[in-house]
Order: sequence, then structure tokens, then C-alpha cells
Amino acid sequence: MSDLRIRPAGPEDLDTVLAFWKTAAEGTSISDDRDGVERLVTRDPEALILAERGGELVGTVIAGFDGWRCHLYRLAVHPDQRRRGIGSALLTAAGERFVRLGGRRGDAMVLVGNERAQHAWRAAGYEPQEQWRRWVKPLTG
Repeated sequence: MSDLRIRPAGPEDLDTVLAFWKTAAEGTSISDDRDGVERLVTRDPEALILAERGGELVGTVIAGFDGWRCHLYRLAVHPDQRRRGIGSALLTAAGERFVRLGGRRGDAMVLVGNERAQHAWRAAGYEPQEQWRRWVKPLTG
């Protein structure tokens, strides 16, 4: 893993990240476009964490902290690079960020049908909270 580089994304990385998610991430979000990711990186320049190997993007995670809760999104590892510790390295970096910011607990949004991700989150020490239901409403301007 010594050749793995973990770093925050910059504005110059956004198109690469969006293309990467089409290959490596499950599902889409209303914010999975250039404007949405650009707002994230502008508002919180350390929230989008990248893993690179040999200059190529191999993993991502969004470690968002709103001052109260620590939220994890878009943990994605390139299919050819899975099971090599990249996801663990990204979650370690996210956890270190949360601790620095005063966070107490991380939570992750995981699609119910994404069994591979469910296994990975369990292996990382996360547990589902079945008593909660997510409620969403798209916002219009």
C-alpha cells in the first residue's frame, strides 16, 4: 500500500471523479453532477477524499461534517482494485478527519440492494440501523 496516495480532491479533479463514479460507484444522486460536486469542494475542500495509485484514481469517499454529524458518501473503489485495502485506507482518512473536527460517530448511506457494499461496511465496523428510514424531498429553487 506504500504506493497508495490519499489526498483531498481539488477543482481540477472533478471531471475525473464524475467519470470514475460511473465505473466504480453504485447508483446515482441528484448531486452527482459537476455543479453539485463543485459546490461540495468549494464549501469544504477536504470533504472529497481521493485514493490514487500510479497517478490513476482508484478510490473515493466523501467525508462530510456539518458540525454535528459525520456523514460518509460515495465510498467507491475501482472494480479492478477492490480487496486491496483502498476502501479501508479511505475510511481511515475519513475517520481521522472526523476526529480532527470533533466528530463522534460516522454514518454511511448504503443502497439496500448493494450487498457488496453492505459487506464492506460491516467489515469496516459499521452496523445497520434498521429502525431508521431515510426521508427525502428534492428541493426546487
